[in-house]
Amino acid sequence: MIPTRSDHVARGVAETHPIVITRAQGSRVWDTDGREYLDFIGGIGVLNIGHCHPRVVEATSRQISTLMHTCFQVAGYEGYVQLAARLNALVTGGPNKTLLVTTGAEATENAIKIARAFTNRPGVIAFTGGFHGRTLLGLSMTASGTGYRQNFGPFASEIYHAPYPYEYRGWSTTRALEGLHAVFESRVSPSQVAAIIIEPQLGEGGFVPAPPEFMRELRRIATAHGIVFIADEIQTGFGRTAKMFAYEHSGVEPDLVTIAKSLGGGLPLAAVVGKAAIMDAPLPGGLGGTFAGNPVACAAALAVLDVFEQEGVLEQAARQAEMTSAALSALARECSHIGDVRGLGAMMAIEIISPADDAPDAAAAQRIVDRARAGGLLLLKAGIHKNVIRLLPPLTTPVEDLARGLEIFADACRAR
Repeated sequence: MIPTRSDHVARGVAETHPIVITRAQGSRVWDTDGREYLDFIGGIGVLNIGHCHPRVVEATSRQISTLMHTCFQVAGYEGYVQLAARLNALVTGGPNKTLLVTTGAEATENAIKIARAFTNRPGVIAFTGGFHGRTLLGLSMTASGTGYRQNFGPFASEIYHAPYPYEYRGWSTTRALEGLHAVFESRVSPSQVAAIIIEPQLGEGGFVPAPPEFMRELRRIATAHGIVFIADEIQTGFGRTAKMFAYEHSGVEPDLVTIAKSLGGGLPLAAVVGKAAIMDAPLPGGLGGTFAGNPVACAAALAVLDVFEQEGVLEQAARQAEMTSAALSALARECSHIGDVRGLGAMMAIEIISPADDAPDAAAAQRIVDRARAGGLLLLKAGIHKNVIRLLPPLTTPVEDLARGLEIFADACRAR
């Protein structure tokens, strides 16, 4: 008897699409029935350079035949140090240092540990709509939907949420900053805050970009009060917004940057990169992990960086951004149930509403996703109300594939 998902996999693991993928290449995947799909999900932003990029496949195949694991804290290897050096150079500011870990949740948790060690303070400011992981501290900071939190508490203490600016739903930069100051006045003094952590564009929270003036004011507040400013670039990083990191759009310089997803080109790898004086706050033994910075994952990441440097990925992202923005804006003029088109660079989304009252319409969004799949395109929802449809095709998607995917998407939106 063939094992079935329902019999053997915990029900808490959600299923977005009722298909089983057996093969993938570039921007396309194939299921067990041999059907081909254009992939505009990319492993939720993991595959910015596409499925099975030849350079990543070659680098990991070579590495896996010589060294698969030692645990870096036990005995080091060159790939970890080489990758750390390249990430340190990639993040603005410095001199920087890097910690490699395995997942995005590990990266955000370690960033908070480092900030607390540096400041000797407990408090953390996160934002409504933010997603920072599913582990206890990560989930305590996450506020992008009650489905993630369920009955998993009690949660970690000293986590405070402030409003995220969301213009379409009435939260201007001014109003959001007033909300932050209200937190400082009523919940926690800035002198007790170790870190402010923010996604420069919400991921799970609905692809809402933080206005540049909001990011700059957060940077000013953090500097004035000795607070560590953390940019969570786990979904926004590695070219997704047509810049290497989304914080670059506002011209701010974070103290720490958390990175994961597309860093490993499909392999589990994450990092905290930041100012050396802050990164060195924990004593030896305070940071690490058994699989953190695995040699094979490091080889993949070094290949990913080579692809970015040598194959013009950011230029491809800029072209994708222009094409996607134009297509979605035109579609919104056609469809009254598209309430908003937004995003930075190639990290775009539409918000699906009920035209009568502008209310979020999750059911209509799901119908669009289902119709698109029937047409050969894989999409993913987001947002607190699950009424936002986000686009995460590989940045290396050929123009003809992107055009075809956008056409399928438009047809799915037009159908009622």
